[in-house]
Amino acid sequence: MTMPSLGTAKPGRVPASSRTRRWRWILIGFLLVMLALSLLQLVTGADDLTSSGALAATLVAIMPILLAGLGGLWSERAGIVNIGLEGMMILGTYGAGFFGYHYGALAGILGAVLMGMIGGLIHAVATVVFGVDHIISGVAINIIALGAVQYLASLTFVGLPGGGQTQSPKIADVPSVTIGPLSDAFGTVEGKDIFFVSQVAALLRALTTNLSMLVVVGFLLVLLTWWLLWRTSFGLRLRSCGESPAAAETLGVAVLRYKFVAVLVSGGLAGLAGGFLAIVASSNYRDGQTGGRGYIGLAAMIFGNWRPGGLLAGSGLFGYTETLGLRQGGSSVHALLLLIAVAAIGFAVWQARRGASWQLVGGLVLAGLLVGALYFSIDEVPGDFTRMTPYVITLVVLTAAAQRLRAPAAVGQIYRKGSAG
Repeated sequence: MTMPSLGTAKPGRVPASSRTRRWRWILIGFLLVMLALSLLQLVTGADDLTSSGALAATLVAIMPILLAGLGGLWSERAGIVNIGLEGMMILGTYGAGFFGYHYGALAGILGAVLMGMIGGLIHAVATVVFGVDHIISGVAINIIALGAVQYLASLTFVGLPGGGQTQSPKIADVPSVTIGPLSDAFGTVEGKDIFFVSQVAALLRALTTNLSMLVVVGFLLVLLTWWLLWRTSFGLRLRSCGESPAAAETLGVAVLRYKFVAVLVSGGLAGLAGGFLAIVASSNYRDGQTGGRGYIGLAAMIFGNWRPGGLLAGSGLFGYTETLGLRQGGSSVHALLLLIAVAAIGFAVWQARRGASWQLVGGLVLAGLLVGALYFSIDEVPGDFTRMTPYVITLVVLTAAAQRLRAPAAVGQIYRKGSAG
């Protein structure tokens, strides 16, 4: 009797009917979110909740988190915890600043990816080759990257026009795309203030007006990751390294090689996330501009249950709430309190129907009532609290989603070649 080999295995195909149902539910979920925001805007009068300007800014806010989380997904699906995403993003911001200023926007993008991959290489050598604890290696990379980039910036940016120890000169922007006829048409519909229709038109206008090509590339990378990891033999073998590396090795998979490649890709994606911040979000490298987004990307990946679609939803949640806090934060975040209160009570009713414990149901109802009372007792959320909103919501959502999460079985484990036998 011979044992099958993952080296030639074909990934399982989801039946067409299941794929259709999945896409149908995604579409329904999207429409329900837009409907909820439309109702919230109608009830509260917070006009910026679904404006095309807010949604366009949300796309920019989403992308660094999404790309960093995508890097974490590649690494953890292969069994390597990558808490060093923040450091790799920092390296990417410097790479974009240096190469982007001297050689142009495209070189800046490639430089960001290259610098992130250097961080990924260090993490891969430490964890895959020498078996260093993944958390220790990741924290070390974050610390080293921060100091190294500050030192390099003081050497390379001081004396340049607009440059200094804490920032680079201005970087050329990447091209953006505007589909004029569609943008104008959607803008007209948005301006008519038709319930739900204008809100959907505002989103479509944001997607067709001055859309950075790096945003397009980011969404394409999500699709590419999904296809590679879930629809190819390469992805099947890589994911097997994160589930059961010993079993994968017995089936002919070069486990260490796949782990190494995954961490390199992870570093490149995190570097691209940093490059996006430098090139698109701010037009230059600035000290401290990552702002912990590497950690948020990791949280979004966990919220998404280590899958690209869920990661996209988690990134959207954080990016949207961050954008609202930076724009008309007081009134917009105040309106979100009402949505949170209704959602908490609705979730409590759903959990009660499923037979959940009275402690969970009671806690959700109490939380909903408290948030509702807060909404009716104030007219506007203070500015200091609006900046906390995305972090608080991320924490709450992760807590609520904890029961359904399933990490790759072997993630974080030290693996040595030949340990299967």
